[in-house]
Formats: sequence, C-alpha cells, structure tokens
Amino acid sequence: MTSANLTGAQLAGANLSGADLSGAILKDANLSGAILKFANLSGAYLRSANLSGADLNRVDLTGAYLRYADLTGAILAGADLSGADLAGATMPDGSIHP
Repeated sequence: MTSANLTGAQLAGANLSGADLSGAILKDANLSGAILKFANLSGAYLRSANLSGADLNRVDLTGAYLRYADLTGAILAGADLSGADLAGATMPDGSIHP
C-alpha cells in the first residue's frame, strides 16, 4: 500500500502489524490504539495524525513527517525515527517536541 492517500482515515484500533505504508499520506488520520508493530511507515506523511496509545514497536518511521502528530501514550520501543520531522508533535510522555 505504498504512497496510498489515506487522509483523514479512521483506523482507530486497527491491526496493521507489518503493513507497508511507506510514503502513505495519513494527514489527520485517526490511528489511536492501532497496532502497527513492525510496519513500514518510512517517508509517510502523518501531519496532525492521532497515534495516541498506538503500538509502534519496531516501526520504521525513517524520514516520516510527524509534525503536530499526537503520540501520547504510544509505544515507540525499537522504532526507527531517523530523519523524522517531529516538530510540534506531542510525545508519549505528553511533552511537545520542539
């Protein structure tokens, strides 16, 4: 599903383990509580996406655009955030990334 346009998608609680969403447009998508472990979200556009409580264990987020995304309570163990743009994102501990 590379480069898919899923703007505003309602995927709360969905099991997307191992999904290939590289380059996908997920602006304003609701992925709260979703299970995304081992998924490929490299280069994905996740501006203002709701990822609160999502399982992002070992997710590839290299080069992902996560500005203003909500990662409150998300599990980021082993996630690769190399080169990701996190400006204004709410981090798992509730702090705002500079």
